Amino acid sequence: MRAAALRAAAAGVAAALAGPGSAAAAPVVLQDGHVDWGARLVDGALRVQVKDGTAGSGAVVWRDPADVVFHVRPAARTSVPAGAAFAFLGTPGAPLWLLPQVQRPGVLWPGWNTEEIAGGQVAGPLTWTLDAVDGPGRFALFSSGTFGGATTLFDSGDGLPDTTTVPAGTHAHGNWAFGAEGRYLLTLTTRAALAPSGATSDTRQLLVTVGAVDPASGAPLAAADPPPGAT
Repeated sequence: MRAAALRAAAAGVAAALAGPGSAAAAPVVLQDGHVDWGARLVDGALRVQVKDGTAGSGAVVWRDPADVVFHVRPAARTSVPAGAAFAFLGTPGAPLWLLPQVQRPGVLWPGWNTEEIAGGQVAGPLTWTLDAVDGPGRFALFSSGTFGGATTLFDSGDGLPDTTTVPAGTHAHGNWAFGAEGRYLLTLTTRAALAPSGATSDTRQLLVTVGAVDPASGAPLAAADPPPGAT
């Protein structure tokens, strides 16, 4: 009995020293530089991961989507352009937060990537589906044409799901557009027909925080106090 009591006491001390074991690690906030939503084969299974190249100089870290947040900085704010090609984004002149197709210093540059999958490993192209969007505004992913048009891949404003095809060996970028500040949770599914095992898929969620919000949580930032004497 005494030995058991000592063991129990020791366990309690160890737990106290270790601190709360249920606290989740803080997410990695990606807000400047190059990242890709990437499909890979890991131990023969289809896996979607985030290819993090934000450190630059060719350094790459593959991360689980559950461990990252894409943050759209306030500097990404622009307005909906005029023209029928962009009518799906809303009223011309309305605020829009845009991660552009062409890299721009100071904001995140996200793309999508199947470069690690060879054509012989799959039967035909992969498909990429936006299943759901939980957020305060519209989300759209579109590519810009040579002559100023727009090709829409995903648009939460006209109903979901939306699906696009992505051949093996692809690395591409587009315009990621958000209609309001806040927290967005995107549910995305990648599907492939593996050779020779057959159809498979991986559904993951991506947390995106937009604008003048806490990058990790999406909570609005407190307004700064006015300077003394300001009215």
